[in-house]
Amino acid sequence: MSQQSTATTPDIRSIIDRARTDIETNLTAADWNDLITEIERNLYESASTDEVYRAVVQALTARVESEPTLKRVAAAVFRQRYYREILDEDLTGFELDRAYRETFVTNLQRAVDLNLLDERLTERFDLADLADYLELDRDRQFEYMAMETLYQRYFLKTEQNGEYLELPQAFWMRVAMGLAIEEDDPQSRAKEFYDVLSSLEFTPSTPTLFHSGSTHPQLSSCYLTTVQDDLEDIFDSYKHHAQLSKWSGGLGNDWTNIRSAGALIESTGVESTGVVPFLRISNDVTAAINRSGKRRGAACAYLACWHLDFPEFIDLKRNTGDERRRTPDMNTAAWIPDLFMKRVENGGEWTLFSPDEVPELHTLTGEAFEERYRDYEQQADGGKLRQYDRVDAEDLWRRMLTRLFETGHPWLTFKDPCNIRSPQDHAGTVHSSNLCTEITLNTDADEHAVCNLGSVNLATHISDGELDRKYLADTIETAMRMLDNVVDLCFYPTDEAERSNMRHRPIGLGIMGFHDALMQLEIPMDAEKAVEKANRWQEFVSYHAILNSSKLAAERDPYPSYEGSKWDRGLLPQDTVDRLEDERGREIPTDREETLDWYVVREHVEKHGMRNSNTMAIAPTATISTINGTTPSIEPLYSNLYVKSNMSGDFTIINDYLVEDLQEAELWDDELVDRIKYHDGSVQEIDVIPDELKRLYRGAFEIDPRHQIRLTAHRQTWIDQSVSHNVFFPSTDGSLLADVYETAWELGLKTTYYLRTLGASQIEKSTLNMSDYGNTQYRDKSSSAALDSTGDRSDDEDDRCRVEDPTCEACQ
Repeated sequence: MSQQSTATTPDIRSIIDRARTDIETNLTAADWNDLITEIERNLYESASTDEVYRAVVQALTARVESEPTLKRVAAAVFRQRYYREILDEDLTGFELDRAYRETFVTNLQRAVDLNLLDERLTERFDLADLADYLELDRDRQFEYMAMETLYQRYFLKTEQNGEYLELPQAFWMRVAMGLAIEEDDPQSRAKEFYDVLSSLEFTPSTPTLFHSGSTHPQLSSCYLTTVQDDLEDIFDSYKHHAQLSKWSGGLGNDWTNIRSAGALIESTGVESTGVVPFLRISNDVTAAINRSGKRRGAACAYLACWHLDFPEFIDLKRNTGDERRRTPDMNTAAWIPDLFMKRVENGGEWTLFSPDEVPELHTLTGEAFEERYRDYEQQADGGKLRQYDRVDAEDLWRRMLTRLFETGHPWLTFKDPCNIRSPQDHAGTVHSSNLCTEITLNTDADEHAVCNLGSVNLATHISDGELDRKYLADTIETAMRMLDNVVDLCFYPTDEAERSNMRHRPIGLGIMGFHDALMQLEIPMDAEKAVEKANRWQEFVSYHAILNSSKLAAERDPYPSYEGSKWDRGLLPQDTVDRLEDERGREIPTDREETLDWYVVREHVEKHGMRNSNTMAIAPTATISTINGTTPSIEPLYSNLYVKSNMSGDFTIINDYLVEDLQEAELWDDELVDRIKYHDGSVQEIDVIPDELKRLYRGAFEIDPRHQIRLTAHRQTWIDQSVSHNVFFPSTDGSLLADVYETAWELGLKTTYYLRTLGASQIEKSTLNMSDYGNTQYRDKSSSAALDSTGDRSDDEDDRCRVEDPTCEACQ
């Protein structure tokens, strides 16, 4: 809030009185007087307007933990000051309404004149009509953290002096107009899109919010690339990496093709240095890019666990050793075939190869991969391969888990479920996931996979004690149209990205607010009923996502590579779980019963095809869930009371549902707040809190991580891409950690994301009953000792995602 208004400095009491209108709080008149007196005492006589507003907001937010409604009052104060900044005067009532709408028109025209926005926004739309359509009361939906986040990062401003041009509803309308600009009736579609966006029913990913309607509309969230084993291509890949990062895309890069250290380079007759030195350069490219000036560059390198350099690869995030062989600014992920997990399970050996000698392994999957892998092992035994190494599979698995616990990397992702269940198995191979592990698209030398994301907010679709299915179906219909429009509207930084996206048209409809919705329905996250809701709600989302993509195909034609796809062969996502079972020769213990009229979808797809090769992916949604004021993605509430830090500042987060229930029970007071703070936001050991509330309000580390994996496994049935699944692990026992990730594989998860762990002092307070894990306590003691010996996990090397702040702003 740096700009000065020409209006008179406002009175503190008037600021607060206006802000708290229609907001019920537990503060008495005396409390308000004390608050005002304190603010006045802390300000000097000639304080500027900005300083007055800042002091009021700080005083209010400092008291949020004891009186959560003050975050709404703080948001109202923030809006007062922001309106004043944009309108250059302090207005209320009819005058504010008039000026708000007029400013939408004048500032949008100004942004076009400044070449910030596409001139078609003023040519194809009736701006006065859209101004009249704005619902100004919807500004009140934003809590303080949402307003601060929008202000710091999303609202349009001039490049020259950073002058803001958008009020909140103007922001939503600009995004809607940008997404409707090429529709046959852009005016009515902009209104339709605006209603869904401004009601917080569906929110596109951050790049779409940043750039919709702009002169460089890079609207896509994620890019996936495959690096070829060629020096020229490697350095072309760095260039592409920079180009894609520049426009806010998060990257997932497949490096498995690159030959290992010691492999012979025929053209020069020397030995290769392997993949690690090239990854260090990739790390530095990542660190050098500040995406759109609003987000840090972010990338994840993927390497198959049969690669001869893999043991060094899993050390890349350690903070010891040669720093030239470390990647502190880049994430890493292991690409794991089913055969490796079977070898771990059976106590077998595992062979590491150099890719130049085993080229087929990069593209083969399932049984074909296993057969060829064994052939190469036989060749190695027969002396026909120049390089290979044999390791104990369980030892390598244990080392992966140890590094994962120490550094949070490598993330563990599973190659065969991604490929066997891929709708596009006819068009290539999935070689990696993306930065946040929810995208599973084919890549090769000629195609950079692209995905366009957005998420439905389940929390806004709860009505009268249940999910409002008609309401949600309508939201999904509009959301799918917006996401499909992104494909055509997007500015593509590379030819390979444009070629891929136009050929396959993948989108990723996700969800957020799952735990929020459960709390509204008073369903504990750790209950079996939560598994049922995860399963049935995702079935419903899938049904309408697929149906509406097929409806778009009837209107706009199927995507070009549709013929031969699983869709074309009559296979929907739930049908592919059986295929994974057949490939593995073992059961995937999830419920795939269809409870909706899926014959309608199947018949429609058979007749009209699909508009999008992929339709669903559940991304982390850390930032857009903040804007929506709901819980991220499918994750449990991190804690009932904690401080969240992100690029917009530090914010006190408190569980409003818990506070409401405790107030109703006449238990909420300052002493109870102090007790909750002492227990790091947990209520499990506070005796005055009823048991049913303790169970309902378990935090992320108080729910068995295997139960959370079951939730994801059941929803994964209905999803054609993947789910970004963080593992919250409240222990230091290596055998338990192994059990969690082996359970993920057994249940057919395609990918996992961050491993979240607790500090030692928090572990002592954690109340998750580890005896519930049954007999999984037993394993070779060296496994758990390797983890126990690390103590607290260090997160200094990755300031995007800290244990104290379990968010990632890379994808959404």
